[in-house]
Amino acid sequence: MSVAIPFLAFLLVGAFAAYHRLRLVYWAAITVTVLLACWLLGANGVATVIAALLVAAIAVPLLIPSVRKSLITTPLLKFFRKVLPPLSQTERIALETGSVGFEGELFTGDPDWQKLLDYPKPQLTAEEQAFLDGPVEELCSMINDWEITHVHADLPPELWDYIKANKFFGMIIPKEYGGLGFSALAHHKVIQKLASMSSVVSSTVGVPNSLGPGELLNHYGTKEQKDHYLPRLAIGQEVPCFGLTGPFAGSDATSIPDYGIVCKGEWAGANVLGVRLTFDKRYITLAPVATLVGLAFRMYDPDGLIGDTQDIGITLALLPRETPGVEIGRRHFPLNSPFQNGPIHGKDVFIPLSQLIGGAELAGKGWNMLNECLAVGRSITLPSTASGGAKAGAVVTGAYARIRKQFGLSVGRFEGVEEALARIGGKAYAISALSQATAAAVDRGDVPSVPSAIAKYHCTSMSREVISDVMDVVGGKGIILGPKNFAGRSWQAAPIAITVEGANIMTRSLLIFGQGAILCHPWVMKEMKAAQDPDAQRGLEEFDRNLFGHIGFAISNAVRSFWFGLTGAKIGAAPGDDYTRRYFRKLDRYSANLALMADVSMLTLGGKLKFKESLSGRLGDVLSHVYMTSAMLKRYHDEGAPQADQPLLAWAFHDSVHKIELALSAALRNFPIRPVGWLMWLLIFPWGRRAEAPGDRLSRRVAALLMAPNEARSRLAEGVFMTPCENNPGGRIDSYLAKAIAAEPVERKFLKAMKSKGIEALDYDAQLDEAVREGHITAEERALLVELRELTLDAITVDDFDTEELRSAGYRAPTQPSSESREAA
Repeated sequence: MSVAIPFLAFLLVGAFAAYHRLRLVYWAAITVTVLLACWLLGANGVATVIAALLVAAIAVPLLIPSVRKSLITTPLLKFFRKVLPPLSQTERIALETGSVGFEGELFTGDPDWQKLLDYPKPQLTAEEQAFLDGPVEELCSMINDWEITHVHADLPPELWDYIKANKFFGMIIPKEYGGLGFSALAHHKVIQKLASMSSVVSSTVGVPNSLGPGELLNHYGTKEQKDHYLPRLAIGQEVPCFGLTGPFAGSDATSIPDYGIVCKGEWAGANVLGVRLTFDKRYITLAPVATLVGLAFRMYDPDGLIGDTQDIGITLALLPRETPGVEIGRRHFPLNSPFQNGPIHGKDVFIPLSQLIGGAELAGKGWNMLNECLAVGRSITLPSTASGGAKAGAVVTGAYARIRKQFGLSVGRFEGVEEALARIGGKAYAISALSQATAAAVDRGDVPSVPSAIAKYHCTSMSREVISDVMDVVGGKGIILGPKNFAGRSWQAAPIAITVEGANIMTRSLLIFGQGAILCHPWVMKEMKAAQDPDAQRGLEEFDRNLFGHIGFAISNAVRSFWFGLTGAKIGAAPGDDYTRRYFRKLDRYSANLALMADVSMLTLGGKLKFKESLSGRLGDVLSHVYMTSAMLKRYHDEGAPQADQPLLAWAFHDSVHKIELALSAALRNFPIRPVGWLMWLLIFPWGRRAEAPGDRLSRRVAALLMAPNEARSRLAEGVFMTPCENNPGGRIDSYLAKAIAAEPVERKFLKAMKSKGIEALDYDAQLDEAVREGHITAEERALLVELRELTLDAITVDDFDTEELRSAGYRAPTQPSSESREAA
């Protein structure tokens, strides 16, 4: 036994030092001290000497810089350069333009959760809150989504006028140019509230405030461009669109075939230097009504008119609609959701260099400009739209499930419906937290390329799952379209958000982990820059420093993963309160797992990792859910840690944790190098997978929250339009909930009398009259039941139409050729 003690001490001290990330010199000193103590206490002398020699063999070459660099760093630098994955221009620019916020902590294996909790709670200014309570509330009350989607296939003129007059298109434009100058949080809140009424309206307002001329001019425009265009954009005098996607360039936007040749031409009566453009774009939101077209194209200067470079690169320009040669095509019709969208074309369209965004100085910088603005815009519009729809769907469906009865019981009391309600509520809570977190990151000054991809993918995907469950619960009420339907159009439009601003499949399998593993990792980007440093000596020094930091980091995460796996992450310091501390410990574990998997994957697969899209997608899921759960915990503490919200937080958290372990399990079981996968499984899951999906008891609590007025339900509904009015069927249903609950005891008494007291009338009113005469209910209770019947009918009634009402007024049947023309053909 005395022979094993020195080696056991060697391993335990090493594990302790790695877990706490002690410096190498401290590890060596502590280990030697412990070995000396073992020897003095009677441990085998030879074994102690061997253990001490092991310490010396590790510490001496690593602590002497010249020996370390010649024996270890230089060979590893050559190997690193060999396995370094080649980056496309698209990937390189994306990495260069993004910044790293709290998501960087998640790759450390030991996140500073207090840093997250210390971020200020997102707050609107008094002016922003007044805008939400005033113009946004008024606009929502004007929206009739049925008329927009079926009757007009557009916003009616009064909505367009109101939106322009109240500067909804100018939320991101600074006040000095006549805009509102709102924060990202206010932008998020406005889109969220509008989306709770109509995704057509939220898209119409969102696009001018997202990636487009306004955002690009604000960041990169010349003074002349800003002075001219921004005031006009702020008041809707100019309606913008931006053309990026084309038939042959979708997600791979850097391969756009649209081009511009530098030449001289006529503009405003003068012969000036400019660009002659040829382009073909599609899926361009607001194009059919746009007066100002932003355009991305590849710029060439074959005659060297502005410099020595012939292929200048992707460039951005502004084209007034009336520019000769610009053709705005007919409208697309995306899944019956008639937001303005269509193609734009142009051939030999001449514009002066002054129409390039940022002027000639920024020619060729277009992809950098787009990436920075896309990271900001993608953080807000689609996640906020998803949040508004999910939150409204949760509260309205909860009310409907309580009001709607079958077999004498609220449908929400059936366990199958409870499961669906729990998914709706938990995911709405998660979407709301995630969308607000990304908006808050923008307000902190981040360019959140990775969080924006996480938010876009998961908010839109979860929103699609929410509306699917909503449709299951409300049944025929959701299927029959018409003014009384609050869910059908959302269900139809759900796939649209999945495809735009980067298709979700690509976002998951390529962007989230692909960018995150490099941009957010504490060492990889530094090592890549050192390896590519043209100054060989400086590159070696930097690579040496970062390499051994990275090695210690990887060892630490292996030890932490194993320790957390053994203990179930139930031991260790963590922030939060008595309720959330256990959640933070779990996230410590998954952060260490993520960092370890990232390092092992990059080390063993090298450049091949970028082509292992299934592995990348699964690790992206781990990163995403750790980020999402951190956003939930931040929201919970920002709200004052309300006990009433705990079921929603618990359901959403356990759902994410379950998905984290499923993703890790799938990544390990399918790891390309099988022995590596087996070893990693032992480190990450020493007892196997333990996380479970939310259970029935928790799901029942979440469902109950949605089906009765309470503070948690009210917080979940904050920021969506629930005012009961003629054009808001969801708001009316929600307003009936308290009255329906108040009438339930009387309803039960009446139904009991119907079954046991022999009430013979068949008509409902006659049954009530008989129940009053027989003394089963009072006249006041009869009035309650009449009101309950009326509000229930409004909640469950669906629309019907004459055939002519459903026929498109603009439709023209194709003309059949005459027999003569057929014979001639």
